[in-house]
Amino acid sequence: MPRSLPSTAHPELWFAHAKRYLRSWWYMIHLGAIAIVLAFSPSTWQRERFHATARHIHASTWQVLPWFTLAACLVSLVIIRIVLVTAKSYGLSGFALEMVVRVLVLELIPLCAALFVALRASMAFDASALGLARRALPARGASDDALRRMRSDLVPQLFANAVAVLTLALVTSIVVLLLAYLNVYGVSPWGLGDYTRTVGRVFAPTVTAGFVLKTVLFGLAVALIPTAAILELQRYPRRLVSTVQPGALRLLFVLIVIEAASLALKYI
Repeated sequence: MPRSLPSTAHPELWFAHAKRYLRSWWYMIHLGAIAIVLAFSPSTWQRERFHATARHIHASTWQVLPWFTLAACLVSLVIIRIVLVTAKSYGLSGFALEMVVRVLVLELIPLCAALFVALRASMAFDASALGLARRALPARGASDDALRRMRSDLVPQLFANAVAVLTLALVTSIVVLLLAYLNVYGVSPWGLGDYTRTVGRVFAPTVTAGFVLKTVLFGLAVALIPTAAILELQRYPRRLVSTVQPGALRLLFVLIVIEAASLALKYI
């Protein structure tokens, strides 16, 4: 029996696919805009919703913080030792600490935190548990019932995922900075002056602002993109053409774009 060609092989369908692709991105942006506005609305943060947000933050951050920090520290110790030994063999020991801070703290840890929260959120996320039906977010606006559901169910979970990325990245970065000091100077306090000068030179005001902004953008992307993809599939179930987790490739693309933009602004 002859195999039929995929729909993308027909040029007459390319415009329809491009339109559907752009509409999917617009749905994600639309949902994110509504969620952000609701998150800053005082009416959203009533007592029961505040408690729901606290429960989500506890589940997504506090329960995994020790294990993520431990795993990240073990991997960081290996990387730190590799960098120190390599720099010493080339006579560049004076640049080893700065390299560790730039590579691990500024780049790898925020990205790993975002990927970890995204993986955990995608496995734990259940769209039916949100109580959002296909009509939850119409294409041209949201009803009062949809906004109520978003305030009570969607906004707390999005907020918790964004906080999880920021918290995991910041806490792990502090611990890794301490490990870097111990590996370079040992337990002696006499290297504190040189250490603070090196770290302070790396964390210039613009670099620090960029680090925080990048981590916040990572958190927003992780919180929004997988959720928007799953809710979109509820509205358009025929769009499920792959076994990949909905929104996974789009999330990876956005994270890479944010990281590339951050590197370009800092080093180009």
